[in-house]
Amino acid sequence: MSVYKSIQHDSALKQACGTARYLDDIPEPKALLHMYIAMSTHAHAKIKSMDLSAVKNARGVQCVLSAKDIPGHNDVSPFGGDDPLFAESLVEYVGQPIFAVAATTRELATQAAMMAKIEYDALPAITTIEQARAADLTIENSKTITKGDAPAAIKTAPNRIKGSFVMGGQDHFYLEGMIAMALPLEDGDVHVYSSTQNPTEIQHLVAHVLGKTQKDVTVEVRRMGGGFGGKETQPAIMAAACAIAATKTGKAVKCRLDRDDDMKMTGKRHDFIYGYDCGFDDTGRIVGLDIVLESRCGRSKDLSGPINDRAMFHADNSYDLPTAKITSHRYKTHTVSNTAFRGFGGPQGMIGIERIIEDIAFRLGKDPLDVRLLNAYGQEPEKNKTNETPYGQTVEDAVVKEILEELAESSNYRTRRADIRAYNKTSKILKKGIAITPVKFGISFTKTFLNQAGALVHVYADGSVHLNHGGTEMGQGLFIKVAQVVAEEFKIPLEQIKISATRTDKVPNTSATAASSGSDLNGMAALNAARKIKLRLITHAAKKFKCAETDISFKSGIIIGGDQSISFADLTRSAYEARIQLSATGFYKTPKIRYNPVTLMGSPFYYYAYGAAVSEVIIDTLTGENKVTRVDILHDCGQSLNPAVDMGQIEGGFIQGMGWLTTEELVFDDAGHLKTHAPSTYKIPTIGDRPKIMNIAIWEKGRNREETIYRSKAVGEPPFMLANSVYCALADAVCASTHYKSRANLNAPCTPEEILRAVTSITDV
Repeated sequence: MSVYKSIQHDSALKQACGTARYLDDIPEPKALLHMYIAMSTHAHAKIKSMDLSAVKNARGVQCVLSAKDIPGHNDVSPFGGDDPLFAESLVEYVGQPIFAVAATTRELATQAAMMAKIEYDALPAITTIEQARAADLTIENSKTITKGDAPAAIKTAPNRIKGSFVMGGQDHFYLEGMIAMALPLEDGDVHVYSSTQNPTEIQHLVAHVLGKTQKDVTVEVRRMGGGFGGKETQPAIMAAACAIAATKTGKAVKCRLDRDDDMKMTGKRHDFIYGYDCGFDDTGRIVGLDIVLESRCGRSKDLSGPINDRAMFHADNSYDLPTAKITSHRYKTHTVSNTAFRGFGGPQGMIGIERIIEDIAFRLGKDPLDVRLLNAYGQEPEKNKTNETPYGQTVEDAVVKEILEELAESSNYRTRRADIRAYNKTSKILKKGIAITPVKFGISFTKTFLNQAGALVHVYADGSVHLNHGGTEMGQGLFIKVAQVVAEEFKIPLEQIKISATRTDKVPNTSATAASSGSDLNGMAALNAARKIKLRLITHAAKKFKCAETDISFKSGIIIGGDQSISFADLTRSAYEARIQLSATGFYKTPKIRYNPVTLMGSPFYYYAYGAAVSEVIIDTLTGENKVTRVDILHDCGQSLNPAVDMGQIEGGFIQGMGWLTTEELVFDDAGHLKTHAPSTYKIPTIGDRPKIMNIAIWEKGRNREETIYRSKAVGEPPFMLANSVYCALADAVCASTHYKSRANLNAPCTPEEILRAVTSITDV
C-alpha cells in the first residue's frame, strides 16, 4: 500500500542537500528589477506631504510607486476592503507601506527610498488592548455565545473563582521571508511567483490592484520555507507591488523582505486578555463559566473576525460545560494587522480553560487530571451532560477521556507527580512542575464556502502521472500525502508520479492551504480525479480482456482481468491508442457543515482531532530561568496517511507552541515601534530548547468516524495546543515555590522575567 506508510517527504533530501528550489532560487530573468517597500515610521499620523523626486532621480531607479500610481483599486485586504497597498493620507502602524522603489539592485532601491522627504502630522496612537478598550475602538462588533444561564449557575455554585491573565502574540518567523517576483507577459498579463498559502487570493488581489480580471494573472508556488498562517493574506502586499511595477516597466520585478522589515510590516498571532468567572461544585465539576476574550487586532480586519470566532469555539476545549457565556471583544489598535497563525485563535481560546481547571484542582486539593476527567466530553449520560458544545455542535466522537487515561498510564504521570512534590520539599531554589492537558480541535474552515478543493491529474501514455491540486506545500508534507493517495488508487509506485507546482491556471478558485484541511480537501479532490481515469481504464481493460468490469483489479502496477494481465504502462498506452481520455479534474466539498455566522451556532466543524501531552519543567526561583525537561505526547491522527510526516508535525507543532508560551515575546514601545524584530531580540526555540526526553506516539486506536481521506485526521494545527501542558506545568512549579499554598497569576509568554515576577507576587486564588 502507498497509504498508512512512513514515506519520506518528497523534498526532504533536496532540503537537506540545499538543492530544493525556493522562490529566491529561481534563475533571475534578464534586466530583473529589485523592489524595496518604504514603511511608515509613525503608528498614527496624517501624511502632510511626500516628496519622492529625489527617489525617482536616484541611481539605478526604474520605477517608483505610491497610491496614485495604482491602476486599479488600492486595496489588498482578504475581504474587509480596508487594507490599502500604499497609504494615501493616513498611516496607522509603524511599518505600513507608503511607497515602493524598483531599481537595478536591491541595495540601490533601498538607498533611494531613504531619500524620500515625508512630513507627518502625528496623532495619538492606541497600541494596547487596554487603551483600545478605554477608547471603545473596535475592528468589529463584539460577539457572544450562550449555553444556558451561566451567570445564574455561577451565582448559586458551591465554589467560585475569578481572574484574568494576558497571553502575548507571536511572530511566524518562517525561515523563508516574504518574497514575490512578477514577470510581465503579452497583452498586459502577468505571471506572479509568490511565497503564499493562498495562490487564488493573490491572483484575485493582483488583478484587483491592476484593474484587470483573474484570467490576466497567473500565480505559481512550488514550495514555501514555512508559512504557519502568516502567508495566507499578507503576501499580497509584495505580489501586488511587484505586479504593478512589472506591468509599468515591462521588466521582471522581485521583492524580498529582509527579516527586520518582514517582522515590522507583517501581522502576528493576536495577543489576548482572558477574563473568567467560574462556578463549580465540591467534586470539581464546572456548573457555569463566563469568559471574556479581548484581542488586539491591529489596524484592519484582515482575518480577525474568523480568528476571534474560532477562539470562542475552542473556549470549551475538551470539557462539557452545562452552562457557558463566551464574549469576544475585537479591538482596533495602531499596530500591524494581526493575522492567521497556526491554530487560528484556537490556542488563545483553549489555554484559558486549562488554567481554570488547574485553579479548581488547587482550590479543592485535587490532582488536575481528575478534574479534567470529571469534566471531559464523553461521560456516561447523566444530569447536565449533553456532549454539546456552547455553539450547539454535538461531540459525537469524544475520545479525549480515553486518550488522557492512556497517556497518564504510559507516561507514569501520577507517580511522577508524587515524586516531583517530594523533590520540591527538599529543593529550596529549583522547583519542578508537571501537567497533563488535552486537545479537542475542530477541523474545517469556519467560512463554509472555503471548504472546497480541486485537482488535476494527467496519466501519460507511458504510465507516468502528473499531479496538480490547489494545496500549497510549506514543509508540512501535503504534496507527498496527496501523491500517496493517487499512487494507492492506481496501485503504482510513487516514483511514477510527478508532483508539480501549485498554479492558478491549472486548478482555479482554490482555498488557502490552512485550517489543517490541506490533506482532507486536496486528497479527496485528487482521489476523485484519479477515480474518473481509473474507471475509464477499467472499462477499456474489460473490453480488451473480454471480461466483466467487476473482474478487473489493479495490483502493484499490474491490471488483472480473469487469467490475463497487463502492466499499467501498457494499459495506458493501449487506452491512448484507443482514444480514451487520460486526464481528469477532481473536486471535493466538505459535507455536514451547517453553521450560522451571525449567531455562531450550528456545526462549523466536520470532525474533531484529539491529543494530550504531559510536560515536566524546572524553574530557578531566584532568576526565573526555566526549562522543559520531558514531554510525553499521545495524538490522534485517525488512520495516519503517513506516520513519519505526522510525527514531524506533532513534534514541530508542540515546539512552536512551547515557544509561544515561553520565549517568544513581542515588545512594542509606547509609540508603536516593534522592538523585537530580529533573532537577536526575538527568541524562537532552538534545538537546545527541545526537551531532552520527548516521547511521541500516534494513538493506535485512532480512526476517523467521518469519511475523510482513508479515515485520516488533520494534524497541522492540533499539536500546537499540546504545549498548553508547558504553561500549566510552569504554573505548577511556581506554585511549588510557596509549598503549594498559593497559585500564581502567570501570564504568557512565561519568560524568566515573568516567572520571577510570578514567584515574587503570588496571591491566593
